[in-house]
Amino acid sequence: MKKPNPEKTGKGQESVWDYPRPPLLERTSKLIEVWFNNECIARSNKCYRVLETSHPPQFYIPPSDVNKKFLLDSDLETHCEWKGKGRYYDLKAGGKWSENAAWYYDDPTKEFEEIKNYLAFYAGRVDQCLVDKEVVVPQPGGFYGGWITDDVVGPFKGVDGSWGW
Repeated sequence: MKKPNPEKTGKGQESVWDYPRPPLLERTSKLIEVWFNNECIARSNKCYRVLETSHPPQFYIPPSDVNKKFLLDSDLETHCEWKGKGRYYDLKAGGKWSENAAWYYDDPTKEFEEIKNYLAFYAGRVDQCLVDKEVVVPQPGGFYGGWITDDVVGPFKGVDGSWGW
């Protein structure tokens, strides 16, 4: 399958087509926030981001910076070829519910040990995610959990269903 043509980057932007495969794990000091039903679910500047070819970054938040009173264990489990078995949380705040809104790896692969039990959130399954106060756009398609901000350009995997190689 033919890869799409990468968009041109502007000043301070990254192209997801310059991200590596297998993915890269890197620390970020950007302020990451997750909001649901007027509650701050998570806020941290001690996160990691995962960078993978064709995907906007996924942000992983330390469990100590997540308000766990809103998390409910989900039965869903998935498998990532790079990170291992993913486990999920539903969110409940007030009378509002979001199924499988966050995921984590309790036994990640060796390359991703640093994000053990860190949480990633689907931007499309919460009310708002922010990176340094910029509102995030969810990665298209609903399957992947990348966060799109003004400093990253695509096209992004998931726009027209998916790309494979």
